[in-house]
Amino acid sequence: MVKTLVRILAALALKALGLSFAGALHPVGDSLAVFRVGLAFLALLLVLGTGLPRGWRLTGVALCLAASGSVFWHKLPPAEPGPLILYQKNMFHRNSDIEGLARDILAVSPDIVTLQEVSVENEALLDLLWDAYPNQHLCRYTPRSGIAVLTRLETSGTPFCSENIGLAGVEVQTDSGPVWAMALHSAWPYPGIQPGQMAWLYWYLGQVDRTAVIGGDFNMVPWSHTLRRVAETSGLERAGPSRPTFQLGPAPLPIDHVFAPYGGRTEARGLLGSDHRGIVAHVSVTD
Repeated sequence: MVKTLVRILAALALKALGLSFAGALHPVGDSLAVFRVGLAFLALLLVLGTGLPRGWRLTGVALCLAASGSVFWHKLPPAEPGPLILYQKNMFHRNSDIEGLARDILAVSPDIVTLQEVSVENEALLDLLWDAYPNQHLCRYTPRSGIAVLTRLETSGTPFCSENIGLAGVEVQTDSGPVWAMALHSAWPYPGIQPGQMAWLYWYLGQVDRTAVIGGDFNMVPWSHTLRRVAETSGLERAGPSRPTFQLGPAPLPIDHVFAPYGGRTEARGLLGSDHRGIVAHVSVTD
């Protein structure tokens, strides 16, 4: 009876693990992808306890290890660091260390800062950074929710806000020419509204023709179909390696990312009053 139950649970765990690769078919696949490592570990333990013939168990173990490998290769740095520096941070609307965050940003001295959850409580950060970053574009949607792009670079054109997807953008002048600097705050995945938001984002990114850098809280992991689609639609590359930025229970999740025309190298910063760690990306906009 116990072995039968273990085999049923092992089959269910393996099925959920397989569905975590099915984000292209249904957004529930990407929701499961968030927990792929945990699912692989659970399935591995259950497979080993099934009492099935050795060949069946080895096959199950191999599937679990392959699934884990699809996650861990994202921890390898995919590109050399570039000259343009972007600091990405979900501030948390009740941030308790605004001055510490300001000091950290100024110490890094990035060219561009992308922020999420810019609230009426923490908007003082923008004032603290004004001297170093006088070009500030803030999109406020609610008293708790706003996104911002700050830059010390010259700007041109008309900035934009898209409430549909929590996207803000401003064109900046780099040594390599004009580039759209964008900040994104996506919703949680299915059954949240992230799939609908992403459909809008794919449309926007289809217009930029590899002339953008994006820092954002994507609320999605890099091995998901969603982030692969972002790269495919925009022609941009995600800077790496992946860095855990948000703790969901026991699971450290890499859900904050930076995309650029030719990728780049990332490093993690502290929480600094937020529930998200910051990401600093040294990216390239030309090859």
